[in-house]
Amino acid sequence: MSIPTPNGMNRRHFMRHLATSAATVPALQFLSHLEANEAKVRSNQKSCILMWMGGGPPTIDIWDLKPNSTNGGEFKPISTAGDFQITEALPETAKIMDNLSIVRSMSTREADHNRGRYYLHTSYVPNPTVIHPPFGSVVSKELGENRKDLTIPAFVAVGGSPGSPGYLGMSNSPFAVDSNGRIRNANMEGLNPQQMASRLSMLKAVETQFIDSNRGQMPKDHQAIYRKALSLLYSDQMTAFEVSQEPPEVQEAYGQNNFGRGLLLARRLAECGVPFIEVDMGGWDLHQNVFTTLRDRHLPTVDKAMSALVNDLKDRGMLDNTVLVWMGEFGRTPRINQNTGRDHWARSWSVVIGGGGLKGGIAVGATDNDGIEVIDKAYQPGDIWATVAHALGIPVNTQYRSANGRPMKMVNAGEPIADLI
Repeated sequence: MSIPTPNGMNRRHFMRHLATSAATVPALQFLSHLEANEAKVRSNQKSCILMWMGGGPPTIDIWDLKPNSTNGGEFKPISTAGDFQITEALPETAKIMDNLSIVRSMSTREADHNRGRYYLHTSYVPNPTVIHPPFGSVVSKELGENRKDLTIPAFVAVGGSPGSPGYLGMSNSPFAVDSNGRIRNANMEGLNPQQMASRLSMLKAVETQFIDSNRGQMPKDHQAIYRKALSLLYSDQMTAFEVSQEPPEVQEAYGQNNFGRGLLLARRLAECGVPFIEVDMGGWDLHQNVFTTLRDRHLPTVDKAMSALVNDLKDRGMLDNTVLVWMGEFGRTPRINQNTGRDHWARSWSVVIGGGGLKGGIAVGATDNDGIEVIDKAYQPGDIWATVAHALGIPVNTQYRSANGRPMKMVNAGEPIADLI
């Protein structure tokens, strides 16, 4: 009998992956999301969808244009349904911007990809003594653990990996899939059912021996997660990963590409009760040919998928319960370089946020006429996540304990952005 699994995988196919992964440390990370099965599905629950623009998008060409400056580039601003203008290359998105707002005065000091990615996901700069969890892991812990009827992971990462859950534990790790809902990096071939049973028996024996010899909490966590991994195979909610089951016209509305399918998958997961979904769209490290790349590839993809997501959420009555965030690790230089590109720039850039009961259609903060300096209140990653936490109903003053007992604030020094509440 075939059990519904991502992209039509049957039970044996998924079990093979579990067996192949069992003997490796990455298997712990792969399976750790399953601890988040402690969640209750309700019609009015809230979720967050993070659209992650890996590489650092040139927001000066997208959300905060400077047409009267030599830094302005090739795009012209157009009016939107909100109280601001955006690039002409996003005509469909312009129609739904009354539902979203732009924070135009983001400013950090992290212009390195890895450090910026870490900072924007966690609200902390990297520290060699502690691993901070991405905000998806925070939401998994705070909301996922209370949704008792949710039998699929509480934190799903589509097309990328946002990092380790750190001191929140492996139970709040992201469950990584591709945009078709298939488990990423899965080597699932080559085992028959007898071999599968043999490996599971061996794993059980090894783990039981470790647990009985007082080897700490990790073997117990791993054993519990493995059991949940097996029970996951029988969950009807796994059909949420089957994007191909959507009507062709819906798939086409989002776009037949990884980002479009990823956002469609995110909507399906949010509808099923998953509290945090991150969809990765990379390729934004545009040191050369920035305008051609934006015009021909990136912006048409974003325009179609992002507008389809907002319209779809509205049509289904889900937008007020779904927080949307669009951002990368930093912006790009106002100055256009000799290769018609823009380089790394963290001093002044933009993030888009909306849904979940937040105010839409406004621009918060501002930059100067050349896009170089923030001329209004500067915002940090913690402010974005504090705003998301507020919208999701998570107390912003929540604290955790690191492995060495150090108190850790959920959103560092961030506070909800008052103009958006």
